[in-house]
Amino acid sequence: MNTDADMVLEIKDLHVSFFTDKGEIPAVGGVDLKIPKGRIVGLVGESGCGKSITARSVMGLLKYPGRIVSGSILMDGRDLTRLREKELRKICGKDVSMIFQEPMTSLNPVMKVGRQVREALLRHDESAGGEQAKERVIKMFEEAGIPEARKRYDCYPHELSGGLRQRVMIAMAMICRPRLLIADEPTTALDVTIEAQILRLMKQLCRDYEMSVLLITHNLGVVAEICDYVYVMYAGKIMEEAPVFELFDHTCHPYTKGLLSSIPRIGKNPEYLHTIPGVVPNLLHLPRGCAFSSRCALADGRCRDQVPGMAFAGEDHLSRCFFSQSDKGIAYE
Repeated sequence: MNTDADMVLEIKDLHVSFFTDKGEIPAVGGVDLKIPKGRIVGLVGESGCGKSITARSVMGLLKYPGRIVSGSILMDGRDLTRLREKELRKICGKDVSMIFQEPMTSLNPVMKVGRQVREALLRHDESAGGEQAKERVIKMFEEAGIPEARKRYDCYPHELSGGLRQRVMIAMAMICRPRLLIADEPTTALDVTIEAQILRLMKQLCRDYEMSVLLITHNLGVVAEICDYVYVMYAGKIMEEAPVFELFDHTCHPYTKGLLSSIPRIGKNPEYLHTIPGVVPNLLHLPRGCAFSSRCALADGRCRDQVPGMAFAGEDHLSRCFFSQSDKGIAYE
């Protein structure tokens, strides 16, 4: 990983819980994550593992009854968790932007898409008024690969295809030239052809603007295509982290191995698809030791009684597993 001076965002020991009538649900349990300048970082895991909650914590979008219990989210030396809502709103949308999972539910159905993107621009740049703002939006539409950009400016969301709506969302997120783009499952609802186009577009924009990207996904194929560094998350904790090629070539954690084995491959028996046995533990009743122990073939008594810390499994490669520690020892708890 790069030095701290190169970091656009750094999350340290983040804990997020939801306080319900049944008890406290620890949705994020001590996440450490770094995003360097100009790099694409992947955050991977099953649904419900805490990926989106981590992203929403950065943006200040946690909804009741959820709240940040402890930890810090640092950007330019400022802890975003300690800012007032008004101060955070100045940063979110300008320095940090987010693309949400489903553009049809994120866009206002009764407002033309051009006007929606224009509003995002004017919120953070009051000098861009009138015709100038419209031209900047149209130019951003063109950069986002939207054909007939001037005509699309006056379209409603339902008049656009899923791929074009997602490009509008990218344009909205990019209109203020953010330093960090958080993309939460940006290709989930798209077919594979459009997905490939969107991924190429994100990679191109990252290069053109030296922008950093946090890509949240459950698709390891997408990670292999676009990311530089990867964090694997399970039950609110980071289980493994490494540069993308290191992760795929020298997978250490049993959970990561299970995810990779679950990917369909050409030439394998089509009637057999590997699955990870068991289910994700109830966050209200997490096991005493490793959260993955009930699903892991390697688990022993130590795994069921003790929570493993992150340990070196190789150079710039960390794993939260007793069976993947190298002679370099534990990196941090």
